Amino acid sequence: MEKILQGHIQTTVENGVGVIEFYHPSHNSLPGRLLKELTIAIEKAGEEEAIKVIILKSAGDRTFCAGASFDELMSIADLDQGKKFFSGFANVINAMRRCPKFIIGRIQGKAVGGGVGLASATDYCLATKYASIKLSELAIGIGPFVVGPAVERKVGTSAMTQLAINATAWQSAEWAKNKGLYTEIFESAEAMDEAIDSLTEKLVASNPEAMMLLKKAFWTGTEHWDDLLEKRAEMSGKLVLSDFTRNAIEAFRKK
Repeated sequence: MEKILQGHIQTTVENGVGVIEFYHPSHNSLPGRLLKELTIAIEKAGEEEAIKVIILKSAGDRTFCAGASFDELMSIADLDQGKKFFSGFANVINAMRRCPKFIIGRIQGKAVGGGVGLASATDYCLATKYASIKLSELAIGIGPFVVGPAVERKVGTSAMTQLAINATAWQSAEWAKNKGLYTEIFESAEAMDEAIDSLTEKLVASNPEAMMLLKKAFWTGTEHWDDLLEKRAEMSGKLVLSDFTRNAIEAFRKK
């Protein structure tokens, strides 16, 4: 349980750009506490007048986000706890969806499960060549139910099906770019950051009202996600209690 209490969410603001960074020592996995703090950080950034555009990033070099915290998954004792945990990812995705400002994704390394969901919920996503992706949920007896709508919206049903079914296979950053998840991929984090700086500089100088209206238009048809993702969280919360899932998670932790 000690690892669950580690990590941080930090927001910095400079020249109209709000940078939200998350970190956890277990490959930037996200326990419930950090998911709640990340939701709050996104909501506050959306309300802050000094912020014109948001960058979502994680700390470190080669891992963007490892998804759910296995330590916390194993600590779930009943359906209410399970639903509450998976609602954490639902709340972050919905906060990103409702945020009136563009969210730029900075994906410097691998993304797994919920990490793919976060990348998919950004409005414009840049990545390095190391940013391969995997939806591993089925391999541990669950399924990418909560993040699925965000991923499918970005890459389409066919690619989403491929990721969900072949749950142990990594797909390259180039594959993710071809499917529409990433806009561009770069040889290094430094080159990616230069591109992000150039883009955000242009966006900060753009009409805030026009950007807000564009964001709303881009997400048309997702208004039902508050209810949908809550139901999906309950599905995952139920599955995580099964003996199959617990044994599968334990096997993954020992690797």
